[in-house]
Amino acid sequence: MASRVIKLVDIAVNLTDSVFVGVYRGKHSHSNDLLHVIQRAHTVGVDRLIITGTTLDESKTAYEMAVKYNLYSTVGCHPTHAQDIENHPKGSQDYFDSLLALIQSEQSSIKRIVAIGECGLDYDRTHFCPIDIQKRHFVGHFQLAHRTGLPILFHNRNTGTDFIDLVKTHRHLFSTGVVHSFDGSITDLNIFTKELDLYIGINGCSLKTDDQIQVVKQIPLDRLLLETDAPWCDIRPTHASFPFLSAHATPDPLDILGPEAKKKEKFIMGQRVKGRNEPCTLLHVLRVVAGIKNMDEHDLADIVYQNTLKVFFPTEYHSTEV
Repeated sequence: MASRVIKLVDIAVNLTDSVFVGVYRGKHSHSNDLLHVIQRAHTVGVDRLIITGTTLDESKTAYEMAVKYNLYSTVGCHPTHAQDIENHPKGSQDYFDSLLALIQSEQSSIKRIVAIGECGLDYDRTHFCPIDIQKRHFVGHFQLAHRTGLPILFHNRNTGTDFIDLVKTHRHLFSTGVVHSFDGSITDLNIFTKELDLYIGINGCSLKTDDQIQVVKQIPLDRLLLETDAPWCDIRPTHASFPFLSAHATPDPLDILGPEAKKKEKFIMGQRVKGRNEPCTLLHVLRVVAGIKNMDEHDLADIVYQNTLKVFFPTEYHSTEV
């Protein structure tokens, strides 16, 4: 009997980050190995990657990368960059019109832009952008979703009820969405999934503490999506989730990729870089969440894959229904 194959989609990966071309904090450390990063993901069963757009310029870059490498992307402005909209030379409406024009410029029958975002509110990093500006330009993304019919990739960090209130007010304007890199409470989870009919994106930053693990245990299976948010949000030995990897009875699913990651100073083309998360580690997120929910990894992967199709590739989801 043939072994079951895991198939997943990384719904949020920051492939526009300079570390994937070897540049760390402005310093060139090693050769561009982006293609190897993508190939490693495909090797372990991550067959689609969605590159997050975080500004107008990066949304353009993400789309160009999606076309070049047969990937997918989002279009939007991260809340910590909302000042870019505020200071746009031709005004905020032109900024959003430019995002819309990018979406409408797609000529291929295969649409590479699959969501609006990453957008939302971030009160942990208001030194990058004041709250009032974040809130003002978060709202513009709902109109963009309404005009395009695309789902929204949401960002929410320590916002009290402000994020929830804004999403509730504008919920009629968009089809569906994902609260990406979720780190909220069970109360938040219930509001997002039950009241707002949204999905929940889980990565390493969602799995740091015992409290977070208890929240993940409560996520309804039909609302669960997985991501890496690479090059950040890896699962570390200090995290409460790490024993689900280190104590697992079967080999690490990344063993097939060869030697363990090396420091960037000892870079070897074709090997992972220590401290730089990448989409192949989605298999680690899957393993941890399966352990938390006491499920078979293949069964969980099948469910999550169908959830992902439903949100980002709805025509394919309908074609797989029995």
